Amino acid sequence: MTLLEGRIAVITGGAQGLGYAIAKAFLAAGASVVIGDINGEAALAAAEKLDAGDRAIGVACDVTSEADVDRLVATTVERFGRLDVMVNNAGIARDATMRKMTLPDFELVIDIHLKGTWLGTRAAASQMRAQGTGGVVINMSSISGKVGNAGQTNYSAAKAGIVGLTKAAGKELGFAGIRVNALQPGLIRTRMLDDLADEVKASRLADIPLGRFGEPEEVAQVAVFLASDMSSYLTGVTIEIAGGRNL
Repeated sequence: MTLLEGRIAVITGGAQGLGYAIAKAFLAAGASVVIGDINGEAALAAAEKLDAGDRAIGVACDVTSEADVDRLVATTVERFGRLDVMVNNAGIARDATMRKMTLPDFELVIDIHLKGTWLGTRAAASQMRAQGTGGVVINMSSISGKVGNAGQTNYSAAKAGIVGLTKAAGKELGFAGIRVNALQPGLIRTRMLDDLADEVKASRLADIPLGRFGEPEEVAQVAVFLASDMSSYLTGVTIEIAGGRNL
């Protein structure tokens, strides 16, 4: 596959899970990748594990820090000359009912997911506009942002906010040839799914028409589609990758 041949992509939260799967798929499609992660050592290790030579590097980045996000983009341009694709994927979960959730845990999840996505979109768009060649921003929402999950008022609110951010940014940046879209994964085989109790997994699996959980690679292939010219007339849209759950 050469859908992304020669393109330069940044993936935040790329040292593991969906971010790592996206980085791997982008490399297979011909891109060079920059893995941004709050754990700089993990970012470097992930880049090395990809075994792509000088086509993959790791950079420490706290997505809630404006300076860090700006530095991530600047490092990408210094190393590769430009930025073509930005994937705002970094995220965490701090689940609890509203009665038990602390304000710091609410704020942390909002900051990492929503503020981090806004900072990444803004920094990437600024660089893409300066290049004058357009570009692609892919924001990671969640099916939780569509339907809401009990025990996830922070996470669901943040993921719903990312959808609104994506639509607004798509309207603002279309004139510059910058497309902004979002992904809404459902239950995907990542550490977050592994942390669920068996009875919860069974209950949620029963709601999926395709009868199985998704794989990280299936999310990554949709990211490749959005990053490529195959989606050249798509902007401001959110694509569900949930096996039909919550239709």
